[in-house]
This record gives sequence, structure tokens and C-alpha cells, in this order.
Amino acid sequence: MIGSTIRIGHMDVAGFSLFDCRDFPVVRFIGTPEEGYAASWCAEMDRLLARESPFVLIYPPRPDEEAHADRVSRGQWLKRNKAALAARCLALIVIEPDARRRAEIEAIFPDLVKAFGAPQATRASAAEAEALARHLIGGGALSDGAA
Repeated sequence: MIGSTIRIGHMDVAGFSLFDCRDFPVVRFIGTPEEGYAASWCAEMDRLLARESPFVLIYPPRPDEEAHADRVSRGQWLKRNKAALAARCLALIVIEPDARRRAEIEAIFPDLVKAFGAPQATRASAAEAEALARHLIGGGALSDGAA
């Protein structure tokens, strides 16, 4: 993807309740990880992958842990779809204002990338996450220090 620009096209956003896809290829998680949400998460991720277009996921800070069953279900989906996710998801960007917590999250990224394929990053604010997403969509890389 380096050096290329992603075309932004219309995406049918009907049926998405956990992800805001109106600004595709920037996709924002807007749901709440309430117990039982994993089935909807998996179905919406299937729809994102079916588009066969690169995208960036932005996640807001998550104050609460998700239910164990949801974490397991999502983890299984991520493992089953590792290759497709790696091919289409330019990055999963987590917004975390707290520097200490950001460092903790970043420390586990190598294992998550190895397990699930998609590059991951943190940013302190929504504006920084958005800037990184736009940089990646424009053909930039996580490794070049953008945003």
C-alpha cells in the first residue's frame, strides 16, 4: 500500500450499529462492549471485509473490560480472518489519553499483530487518531512516525 492512495467510495452503512462507516475507509467503533455484543461485532466485521477495500479502524478509550465470552468469540473471529484482516485493515488505532495506559497497550501490540495480522497503534486523542488514519489511507506507514 505504500505510495498508493486509496479511493474513497460510497459504502452502504445500513445495518451497522457498532461501527460508524459513513466516512469509509475511516471506520470508527461507536458501540458499547455490552455482554453479548460479539455476534454483532463479527457480523459487521464480515461486512467490512466483504467490501474488499482497505480501511482503518479507530477505537475510543474503553473504560470497561468486555465479557469473557465476547472476548473469546471475537478472538476466534480474528484468528479465522487473520489473512483477510491483514490484507484490508491498514491499522487498528486505539485512542487512549493516559500516557501510562497507552504504553501498556503498546507493549502488547507485537503479540496482537502476530496473532491477528492487523497493525495496531495508539494515539492520545481522536484528532491524532484521525490524522494517522488519513496518513495511512494516503499511503503512509505506521513506521514513518506520522502523527
